[in-house]
Amino acid sequence: MILKDHWEVAIVEGLRLAFLEQLAERARAADAAGVADAIYDMVAAGLSPGPRSFHGLVAAHVLAGDAEGAMQSLRRELSSGVRPLHETFVALVRVFAKKGLATRGMEILAAMERYKYDIRKAWLILVEELVNNNYLEDANTVFLKGTEGGLQGTDEIYDLLIEEDCKAGDHSNALTVAYKMEASGRMATTFHFNCLLSVQATCGIPEIAFATFENMEYGGEGYMKPDTESYNWVIQAFTRATSYDRAGDVAELLGMMVEDHKRRADELLEALEAMSNDGQTIAPRAMILNRKYRTLVSTWIEPLQEEADVGFEIDYVARYIEEGGLTGERKRWVPRRGKTPLDPDEFGFAYSNPIETSFKQRCFEELKLYHRKLLITLRNEGPGILGDVSEDDVRRVIERLKKLVVGPKKNVVKPKAASKMVVSELKTELEAQGLPTDGTRQVLYQRVQKARRINRSRGIPLWVPPVEDEEEVDEELDELISRIKLEDGNTEFWKRRFLGETRNYLCEEVNDEEDADLDDDELDDDDDEDDDDDDTTKGEEDDIDEEDVVEQTENQAGDETKDKPSKGPKQHLQMIGVQLLKDLEKTSVSSKKSKRVPEIDDDEDWFPEDPIEAFKVMRETRLFDVSDMYTTADAWGWTWEREIKNKMPRKWSQEWEVELAIKIMHKVIDLGGTPTIGDCAIILRAAMRAPLPSAFMTILQTTHSLGYKFGSPLYDEAILLCLDLEEIDAAIAVVAEMETNGIKVPDETLDKVLAAKQSGGNSALQPPPAEE
Repeated sequence: MILKDHWEVAIVEGLRLAFLEQLAERARAADAAGVADAIYDMVAAGLSPGPRSFHGLVAAHVLAGDAEGAMQSLRRELSSGVRPLHETFVALVRVFAKKGLATRGMEILAAMERYKYDIRKAWLILVEELVNNNYLEDANTVFLKGTEGGLQGTDEIYDLLIEEDCKAGDHSNALTVAYKMEASGRMATTFHFNCLLSVQATCGIPEIAFATFENMEYGGEGYMKPDTESYNWVIQAFTRATSYDRAGDVAELLGMMVEDHKRRADELLEALEAMSNDGQTIAPRAMILNRKYRTLVSTWIEPLQEEADVGFEIDYVARYIEEGGLTGERKRWVPRRGKTPLDPDEFGFAYSNPIETSFKQRCFEELKLYHRKLLITLRNEGPGILGDVSEDDVRRVIERLKKLVVGPKKNVVKPKAASKMVVSELKTELEAQGLPTDGTRQVLYQRVQKARRINRSRGIPLWVPPVEDEEEVDEELDELISRIKLEDGNTEFWKRRFLGETRNYLCEEVNDEEDADLDDDELDDDDDEDDDDDDTTKGEEDDIDEEDVVEQTENQAGDETKDKPSKGPKQHLQMIGVQLLKDLEKTSVSSKKSKRVPEIDDDEDWFPEDPIEAFKVMRETRLFDVSDMYTTADAWGWTWEREIKNKMPRKWSQEWEVELAIKIMHKVIDLGGTPTIGDCAIILRAAMRAPLPSAFMTILQTTHSLGYKFGSPLYDEAILLCLDLEEIDAAIAVVAEMETNGIKVPDETLDKVLAAKQSGGNSALQPPPAEE
């Protein structure tokens, strides 16, 4: 009897499954009538339709765009006493949103609450679909009602609503949504502020846009700082204003843009020297003290945004009390979080500067950009620019430049299996993690395995041996690369090129393989930067040649030009391109007196394919004249800027960084500034990384002259480093400096220095030479 019951249940379940598969297939095809027939067949077979069956019926109407049919299906389901699925309600919400029936969608959400369903997902779908189907006003209403009821939007919904409201000019709703977003814990970023600025720039009251801009500028956080788009919107707001002349305001904004430009430490030193020559002093505010108690003397030295290790434990409570934390006199960092911008010079507040780019990273970026220019120039001018070289040399130069631009491919280093490690390797890994290194190999092996398991459980990366990237030095390749000369902004060079006096060296018989070597796609990586000051580079990267410029000017740039670029030379003649973009009617009128310009037929390629021949036609037809070729640098006499851009940037080195840091520190002191002990410690650490023992005494003497004293461990580390480098005189000088300033030298350290001196220059840490 029991077997018979199980057999009947299996038959019923199999039959139900067959009906559901048929029903699902018809629902996906938006066949509502077919789904209804399947439900009728189920009833005829003695099966009662469940929530999934009715969900298929509702989904079929939704996919067909029949909102009323979907609602009737829901009523039928409810009348049958079946509890609808969560997905059924979501589908109804989606179809109502697509039809713009926001009220009906809200009714479905209310029904979901009665059935104790979570309505957040359905509410988000309702808002998103209303926006996507151009029912923005209803979307704002539904969203705000949901937030008032305790629902929280996602980052995507906040961004979508703010962006679309600003596009529609609805500043009020965009600002309200931004306030709701901040109330939920997500602060407004540069993207959101730029959206608001796009509306404020057209309202005719530039003060509103400028207030928003100040909130961004002095907001204290990097994610809300203004970018180029922000400046453009505020400048646009001032230029559109009709109340009075806004030229001064626009000039001030342009000055702020220049100040936001990334500076290098050598430029900072030049500015300090200029202040010194003018007899100026540096104000405390100009020291730009950050939250890690580092000033402009060391904020550009890596590691950034880390407090310096001064050799002793910092008593944070004592420092807080000393700064006036108990009396309320301690300054707070500006600006505070909030919607009202705060003046950074407000009484009781201290300015917090944004995170800078390190000097090391800036040097690397400039060097990469320079080599990218060289590679593009080599592609434009051809291998002949290198002189009489073989194809193999050209290929090596290309590979070398690519490696300098993109960087070598770094393989992920994995830790070696502990079972394959020798005793010395086991001890090295344990010592690097501060673990004991005594015992037999089996003990060391178990200790390493245990340490790795603990690191994995805590999410800590496994220790791997440090790998130093050895830079390849090839003097022959460097000499070939030095033959590539940059002519960016050189008006005389491009005049001669236009007149046909010079030709590029690009070979016409360039095979596909060489073209692949000079492909721009391989140069696109995450580290590419926009050179805002160099329009020539932009012309190069856009890969525009003379023929393409001519065709675009004459509205002849068709699909064939885009899909099949010519094999001719691709010049970065931005001056020619600018002139060609002038109004053709104006050019035609001015040319009637001299020579009739041939009619331009959209179906006729009236320019020769050879650029030199094309230039000749342009000269003869007076379409372009060499006297009109000039750059902004020529107009203003900024030839020095062109020379700086075309000069190879100096390669970063730790010694150069320390040298600049010491000069800046001394110059700041001469101007009346006071570096912090953190600045002195950061510079000393940089000198120890170099290593540069000759700079230790200079840094320590400057530190002591300011009244600062490091902790004993930092002095010991500097002395032992001098002994390791066999710089006995430097170690003795550090010891003498410590004793002069009343700093106790540990007996062990003093013994090592004396032993090294007596040994005649050999470090006391090294074993004595073996006797013969």
